Amino acid sequence: MNLNDSKKLIRQNIIQLKKQLTQNEKQEKADIIFKKIEVLPEFKSAEIVLCYYSLPDELPTHNFIEKWYNSKTILLPVMVGNDLILKKYSGKDNLTTSNKFGVSEPIGEQFKENNKIGIIIVPGIAFDNNRKRLGRGKGFYDRLLSDVNVFKIGVGFNFQLIEYVPIEEHDVEMDLIVTD
Repeated sequence: MNLNDSKKLIRQNIIQLKKQLTQNEKQEKADIIFKKIEVLPEFKSAEIVLCYYSLPDELPTHNFIEKWYNSKTILLPVMVGNDLILKKYSGKDNLTTSNKFGVSEPIGEQFKENNKIGIIIVPGIAFDNNRKRLGRGKGFYDRLLSDVNVFKIGVGFNFQLIEYVPIEEHDVEMDLIVTD
């Protein structure tokens, strides 16, 4: 089996496992994961946190973002062409869904001081114990992460932590993986 077939099979398996979770189960697991993150020294010391505004099939982040955006600067990615730019989250009323994937994104000015980001919370389809990450396959996060030297936390459900993630040269590894 070639690399792309392996990745495709992993993505299909994880998608099926995610479909078995109710929204309440997803939120309960997300609460466990974010409690683990909130006690990390890297999170405590971070004034600026890059997160993601979750899609229905991802680990939910909305409650975490709402909890922290008044006391920390929360950045969210915005798709521009094949890249992600960053914008500050300033509440649900300042989100728009203008991209082809249906991701809610903040409106406003682009954040350009990437060197000031304290941590990045990164979604993924699968992770392994060597801190490798498998994304959706478009490379958005790998391009963004290769440009910043920041503590990267991959988040996912327990079943998203697998034995081996096949990677390519451009794939960026995480500093820490947190699951429920």
